[in-house]
Amino acid sequence: NARMEQEIVDIRENKQKTDELLSVLRDKKITRIPLQSQGVAPDAYATVYWNKEQNKAYIDAKELPTPPRGKVYQVWSLQLEPLTPTSIGLLDEFSMDDNKIFTLENPNTSEAFGITLEPEGGSESPTMEQLYVLGAVAAP
Repeated sequence: NARMEQEIVDIRENKQKTDELLSVLRDKKITRIPLQSQGVAPDAYATVYWNKEQNKAYIDAKELPTPPRGKVYQVWSLQLEPLTPTSIGLLDEFSMDDNKIFTLENPNTSEAFGITLEPEGGSESPTMEQLYVLGAVAAP
């Protein structure tokens, strides 16, 4: 009985998280930025759902391969002229997160987003040879 009760609690919590996520992604204030593969992993793909008013970026990384041991994905907000990358965070615990949607703070004026594979703990600047996906923010 205790196991079944815990399963019910888990199911309710998962449903609540799913409902919250759907409301975020369906918000009219959200800008959707598709990030295309850059050749390191030809099938890689991700999407950034950016709420500029709340300074939040929701990263859907379901189509990124599981990073190897000792590596982590790092998300970059980019200014294009001149090219200026700013880290907005790591996709920690990637293999433990079933839905692969991560919430990161993004107070930047982003013109593009990229995701690189970096050593655990992240890097000061992106390792361009490990740029998995990249996408520009469409003009309003």
